[in-house]
Amino acid sequence: MERKSPLSKEVKTAGKLLLTGLALFLVFRKIDTDQLLDLAGEIQLIWLIPAVFLFILSKVATSIRLNLYFKDIGIYLSESQNWRLYLIGMFYNLFLPGGIGGDGYKVYLLNKHFKTPVKKLIQSALLDRLGGLIAIFFLLFVLFLMVDIQLDFLESRLWNGLMIAGLILTIPAFWLLQKFLFRDFLPSFWPANAWSFAGQLAQLFCAWFILLALGISENILAYQLVFLLSSIVAVLPLTIGGVGARELVFVYAHTYAGIEETAAVAFSLIFFLISALVSLSGTFIKVDLAKNHN
Repeated sequence: MERKSPLSKEVKTAGKLLLTGLALFLVFRKIDTDQLLDLAGEIQLIWLIPAVFLFILSKVATSIRLNLYFKDIGIYLSESQNWRLYLIGMFYNLFLPGGIGGDGYKVYLLNKHFKTPVKKLIQSALLDRLGGLIAIFFLLFVLFLMVDIQLDFLESRLWNGLMIAGLILTIPAFWLLQKFLFRDFLPSFWPANAWSFAGQLAQLFCAWFILLALGISENILAYQLVFLLSSIVAVLPLTIGGVGARELVFVYAHTYAGIEETAAVAFSLIFFLISALVSLSGTFIKVDLAKNHN
């Protein structure tokens, strides 16, 4: 693997910090900070327990998906080994944004132990990201059909037609993409996608419990829809852990989805804190790949 210079890592980190700060500045200019503090003081912490549990379940599901891709290229890890490796990758992604990142760490480690070509390992990491996005897009199309979105520039009938088309074409399009660009991973196409949906549904239920913790009981589907949109933006490596980027999506989408922007920002910040808490566990974990080295 090509090594990046320390300077390029520092520039990358500085750029992410700058964008994170700018995004948060724009967010807090838009919302009522006093109202945000009031919401924080009224959080019903009991609802955050199932939220954390469901978030962990969502990551377990997506780690199983990744392990299916590993098996397709001849890497056999126990689910325990894979889960530990996944947590370490989450820690790298969130807390070491200027370094090699979680995907880079896994590629390096698995190449070192199993001698699997770097190209195939990179493909598995990329397909893992794509699989998550496909599940998000599919569920987005479903929610767009269920939530009344205020779009003055597009007729509702045309909008619904586009959403139905997207719903129908998402999975076949992903299958074709995988057939031509990721052929080695086709054997796990259906089970991997099933785990993708399981993971994303677990996150939607996690979001529901966070909303309950904030005392929000109306327009739940609208909040979840914007949450999925923010998840797409958060995947882009622009800010630290998606902080700022997620909140900006909530701020600018609230008028179209009919949600309260300050509550939406509070929700987004709590979701990040849960993600950070789980990711932080990766710093205390070690994984021994030699035990399963075939």
